[in-house]
Amino acid sequence: MHETNTSPLDTNRYDTIIEKYKNRPGALLSVLEEVQRISPHTYLNEYSLSYIAIHMHIPLSQVYSVVTFYSFFNLKPQGRHTITVCRGTACHTRGSKPLLEDVLRSLGLHEQNDSDGTSYYTTEDMQFSVRTVACFGQCALAPVIAIDGVIYSKMTSKKIVDLLKGYKKKAGA
Repeated sequence: MHETNTSPLDTNRYDTIIEKYKNRPGALLSVLEEVQRISPHTYLNEYSLSYIAIHMHIPLSQVYSVVTFYSFFNLKPQGRHTITVCRGTACHTRGSKPLLEDVLRSLGLHEQNDSDGTSYYTTEDMQFSVRTVACFGQCALAPVIAIDGVIYSKMTSKKIVDLLKGYKKKAGA
């Protein structure tokens, strides 16, 4: 596990974030989003979840339920770049499965399954994370992927391999 140590500086930042959203509607979501954003490798570790629960006076089970319900929260360390492959019906019928396989192969990744059965992919050097989504809502442009939030449409194996070469070069991989 890539669990990071949390310093007093981190807890001071958590306190500031919690105070900022105190007594506001949707405070828990806002706190979780901001803590994840400032965390190394953009994820919520066990310590941060417990800290938030205790200091917001919310049961840890409720915090965990929110984090596992929304797909934009990460419980595993994320790479510097995130590659998201759409697996919706339109993208699937237009070849998103082979695109996903090309991305994984290009990054030297193999499917890893977590204890809950979900798949996750992050390179050992923490440069790239690969995830899938059910639908981007860009069906007319299928197949679609996103890299760091930038949408790329009508993807082909050649396009994805060329794109990844550019990102790898930038990352020094």
